Amino acid sequence: MVGAEDVETAVGLALTTLAGAPAEKWENPAGTLAWTCWETAEHLADDLFAYAAQLGLRRPPVDRYVPFEMIRRRPEAPDGVVFADRSAGPSGLLQVLDSCGALLAAVVRTAPPTARCFHSLGTADAAGAAAMGVVETLVHTHDLAAGLGLTWTPPEDLCDRTLLRLFPDAPTDTPRWPTLLWATGRGDLPGHPRPTSWRWDSSIRA
Repeated sequence: MVGAEDVETAVGLALTTLAGAPAEKWENPAGTLAWTCWETAEHLADDLFAYAAQLGLRRPPVDRYVPFEMIRRRPEAPDGVVFADRSAGPSGLLQVLDSCGALLAAVVRTAPPTARCFHSLGTADAAGAAAMGVVETLVHTHDLAAGLGLTWTPPEDLCDRTLLRLFPDAPTDTPRWPTLLWATGRGDLPGHPRPTSWRWDSSIRA
């Protein structure tokens, strides 16, 4: 099961890695994405915030997205509600990411068993919300590392728990990090055709 401590571990490792990025590289493309590294980090923070917001609902309706106003700052950029103050620089951007990660971890840790996190790929419980936060952190830090010229290899056990929760049909006898990259359309896996499209299943497990 994926939990709050896994969110904290993933975000903490990401922050440690990203802190070493040269300031001038944050406008580079994030790997194969059309977004800049700055925009991708904002998007990651926004994801963590959004899962916390969805899981935090205690009154119905809980079968739709919380109606925050979404903003897109340029046509190619992701939309969202969380943005970092540019004048704060990369350290301020990472503080925004740190805060949103802590918010998700706190909501997951305190969520009652009945709490639900709506998502178009399956309404999740707290463990599912944590897993979504972890996979977003792991793969977008991969994108960021590529754009920033950094090395990023998360723990195998963390990747394994995330795969089991969100990608139940993924191979189980292959290295976990390459398998997670394969499952999210970011890498090849020997003996397995690369997906032409991908999606997770965040619905509640029995």
